[in-house]
Amino acid sequence: MRIALGSAMANRSEAKFLNGTERKFYQFKLVLLGEYSAGKSSLALRFVKGQFHDDEESTIGAAFFTQTICLDDSTVRFQVWDTAGQEKYHSVAPLYYRGAQAAIVVYDITNQDTFGRAKTWVKELQRLALPNIVIALAGNKTDLANKRMVEHDEAQGYAEENGLLFMETSAKTAINVNNMFLAIAKKLQKNEQVIGAGTTGNDRRLVESEGQQKAPGKCCK
Repeated sequence: MRIALGSAMANRSEAKFLNGTERKFYQFKLVLLGEYSAGKSSLALRFVKGQFHDDEESTIGAAFFTQTICLDDSTVRFQVWDTAGQEKYHSVAPLYYRGAQAAIVVYDITNQDTFGRAKTWVKELQRLALPNIVIALAGNKTDLANKRMVEHDEAQGYAEENGLLFMETSAKTAINVNNMFLAIAKKLQKNEQVIGAGTTGNDRRLVESEGQQKAPGKCCK
């Protein structure tokens, strides 16, 4: 698996075949939700640009990014919506998770309140988002494990009970950041309602079947 850093998608004319295997290109909408200061923006920045800023400013409303992941036989492009965590922006959150095929709910392992808030977001997504949405729970800031307030086993147990993907991450050190997005991409690809579905409603679409032209090249240069 390779991740193409930056906001530009892979050039389609150079991503038709990999080792003679036909490729497909998928595009999925993904939203990040969680309490203020849990590290949503830092996770997005790390994933998209490979960067981390200690003084990352709080998101106002929402921020938008794109990033491309190459799997063995397909290319997945994420449209990433990073939402604001302040309570005053909660009412507009449905505008961003509506039609999303995936969501990452982020909490801070050093703050028990953010874990409780994450559970609230999960319940809301399960009630109001797409029925087949892939939800991942991210316990962020593992670089501050000496200040841990949310135990790994507690969060993992909750994730298993609710059918969530779960990883502990660190936007600062990059631990598990790419792995989380990769796991989401693989799960989306396996979703029976997505594979081979072609263009559909709810913003879910198989953009094109790569291989219509036998152009040489590599995916995600």
